[in-house]
Amino acid sequence: MAQHNELDRIDLKILTALQDNGRITNQALSDLVGLSPSPCLQRVKRLEKRGIIKGYSCQIDLARIAQSITVFVSVSLSSHEKGAFGTFEAAVADIPELVECHKVSGQFDYLLRFVCNDIGTYTAISDHLLATGPDGLNLSSHVVLQTSKESGTVGLERLTGD
Repeated sequence: MAQHNELDRIDLKILTALQDNGRITNQALSDLVGLSPSPCLQRVKRLEKRGIIKGYSCQIDLARIAQSITVFVSVSLSSHEKGAFGTFEAAVADIPELVECHKVSGQFDYLLRFVCNDIGTYTAISDHLLATGPDGLNLSSHVVLQTSKESGTVGLERLTGD
């Protein structure tokens, strides 16, 4: 994993701009960060090669194309032996509706985010997890009613202190 001190202010400007608009042209990006196009492109390629830029994606307004629900699920395992965690992670690995899985500290062990076409689909998934996951699995589901903020960007300067 790269340390933030390996990145200079121009790298951070490039990353911030690409977070806001992954389709920005190299010319526009170079103008924005104050470099000529060739060195700017070299920096982007270097950031990609180092794995700092993992890829590019598209944000989709799901409500415009399909009905969906988002469900956050807190998961508690009764056993904290290493095998229980591996069994759980294997059980969720191939669920396409699962878009995030985080092992967390605190009162529960994992926080999951599902995007499903309806509550019936989520119910079937949770029933399957309870049946195939490790013994003593506890799911607490929270259906999203409304989203007041959603962002795909991170304030890099604030995180790195630059």
